[in-house]
Amino acid sequence: MIEALYNQRIKELAAAACGAGRLDAPSGSAMRDSPVCGDRVRMEVSVADGRIVALAHEVKGCLLCRAAASVIGLHGVGLSAADSEALRAGVAAMLAGGERPDGWAELAVFEPVRQHRSRHGCVLIPFEALAKAVAAG
Repeated sequence: MIEALYNQRIKELAAAACGAGRLDAPSGSAMRDSPVCGDRVRMEVSVADGRIVALAHEVKGCLLCRAAASVIGLHGVGLSAADSEALRAGVAAMLAGGERPDGWAELAVFEPVRQHRSRHGCVLIPFEALAKAVAAG
């Protein structure tokens, strides 16, 4: 179980921490945390013409949470508020057994999490924070 959940690609994504840091003047920001596991994510975005032009995140959490935030750092620029919410819903659906959201191939690394409902939140928290930050921006 542990090897599937914390596979090498998840470890690499977490270590890469794509998008980690803070923005100087974000137009939207959101904090999400899990009282169950202690994961905490702050997502900051700069939005122009309805789309993310810059993003940054701070994550205090497990490998799954850090890897999920890193995936957002790789591909989040360019998303609208509607795209961000659809992405959040798509990741939740994927974890429940559905298809992976189009254009987000890296999300395949989280497919083993489907069998461990207690870990779904670890993956979802960064996507929830992104959707809230963009909506606020």
